[in-house]
Amino acid sequence: MNQTFSTEWLGRLYKSLDLLDSAIVKCKKCPRLVDWREEVAVTKRKAYENEKYWGKPVPGFGPSNAQIVILGLAPGAHGANRTGRVFTGDSSGDWLYKSLHKNGLAKIATSKSKDDGQKLINTRILCAVRCAPPDNKPTNEEKNTCAPFYKDEIALLMPTAKSFLALGNLAWTTLLTTLQELGCEIPKPKPKFGHGATAVFIGPDGIKRTVIGSYHPSQQNTFTGKLTEKMLDSVIKKASRL
Repeated sequence: MNQTFSTEWLGRLYKSLDLLDSAIVKCKKCPRLVDWREEVAVTKRKAYENEKYWGKPVPGFGPSNAQIVILGLAPGAHGANRTGRVFTGDSSGDWLYKSLHKNGLAKIATSKSKDDGQKLINTRILCAVRCAPPDNKPTNEEKNTCAPFYKDEIALLMPTAKSFLALGNLAWTTLLTTLQELGCEIPKPKPKFGHGATAVFIGPDGIKRTVIGSYHPSQQNTFTGKLTEKMLDSVIKKASRL
């Protein structure tokens, strides 16, 4: 098979991640999400009342030639919606970046703001939905409206991507569906999500790549011990080895 990715196969709207990121930040297609993200940016959380919130859609973070792609569902209201960087400024991000740093994939062990000097190494992080949703639950319509951004970003990353780490069942399901829409050969039946679960798929270029599942580093999972630092380290290490 051809080892290059044609623009016909990609079916993408944007020719680069820079153009895609710019379009994401300007998006106002979902009225409920626009109202919520902007309301949160004004009312704020008391701990951050003196900070200026981002209050806009959140683009991906990391190099355009990443070999590891990490996928979440949506920005946190007082995390990425405040800081403007995905998985930054909340406890989920604290867990994720600490593990990435431990595995040599992040410059520093924390991610507090867009100007903190953080840099990802060979890794890019993105979410399926780019705006913070009420109760962390985007509607199906909102997910569908945001899907073209997600599909384009996956397509643009595919030439260099070797492994994908899906944080949570929804990220796992959304990614497998998107890969199938992009013409990838997904195992049948579709592999079920689980921490450490893997799904090897074949792209239209004939190259095998791997999706790895991980419990999301949410407070609900980390406080209860469903996800431990050792468990998160293990899946990130697996992704880096691939």
